[in-house]
Amino acid sequence: MDGFIVIDKPVGMTSHDVVSAVRRITGQKKVGHTGTLDPFATGVLPVALGEGTKAIPFLDESIKEYRAVMLLGAATDTQDCTGSVVHEGDWSHVTPGDLEDLCRSFTGSSTQIPPMFSALKRNGVPLYKLARQGIEVLREPRAIEIFSLVLDDVKLPQVAFTVSCSRGSYIRTLANDMGERLGSGAHLLQLRRTRSGPFCIGNAITLERWAQCVEERRTEDVLISPYGALAQLKDFPLTAKGAAMVAHGIFPVQDVFQETSGCVHQSGELARLSIGGTLLGVAEICTPRDGERSKNSRLLRVFNQHNSFT
Repeated sequence: MDGFIVIDKPVGMTSHDVVSAVRRITGQKKVGHTGTLDPFATGVLPVALGEGTKAIPFLDESIKEYRAVMLLGAATDTQDCTGSVVHEGDWSHVTPGDLEDLCRSFTGSSTQIPPMFSALKRNGVPLYKLARQGIEVLREPRAIEIFSLVLDDVKLPQVAFTVSCSRGSYIRTLANDMGERLGSGAHLLQLRRTRSGPFCIGNAITLERWAQCVEERRTEDVLISPYGALAQLKDFPLTAKGAAMVAHGIFPVQDVFQETSGCVHQSGELARLSIGGTLLGVAEICTPRDGERSKNSRLLRVFNQHNSFT
């Protein structure tokens, strides 16, 4: 099987646990995931199978969306409900209006210091392993963007919100920073990812549903093709001759592009090379002055297909 499935990750499982479960259910070794979710979090976890794993570097997961619930009055070392309380504060002065102002102040471009309890590495060692040893190291602030931050429900000291943000944003850290700004401290109680780039909660299935699809041989009902997962890339359909060239790792010459492609693109832009809706490759398309696409263009990845185009 080749493509992506969107698993609705349950509480308590690591992202690696989900990959192991999919591998076991499918009986397929080539399985990977994108966008790690914390064990306490739920929701969208894209899992790639077969040739889908080759498409991961080209995915556009620049926008992520989460629904979260934070608890005011206590900050924890993990910035979520799995950690130990390191600071307590008074939240009784906080009003819904304060929270609305707070959301507005955190919207837009800013920097964020990644948490110690994260998979980021220092000298090859994940930070969370250092944190478990009581070691804290300096982390450089990273640029992030909060596209929208909306209150969903306020039942103090609990606050539910939906956030749309850039890749690399930590919602745990957002809650912690909001608590600091309020002077009360805060940590996450719940976190559910509802979108990761092109993958949405509406397409997500449970591991049990995936097992049922595999057993009943209906995987096509939920499998997203590599071609579909890279829909943000412009498409250059090829003739059978062009497809054969790509299969052999050769960037196709001009006359093997289908005349119907008519793709307007910028020189140096990434694009899909395809035939009949099947992804054959991802290429960097360069157009010199004479308009001959093949010059300076290059294949970045070739995808194996089951059809013969020779």
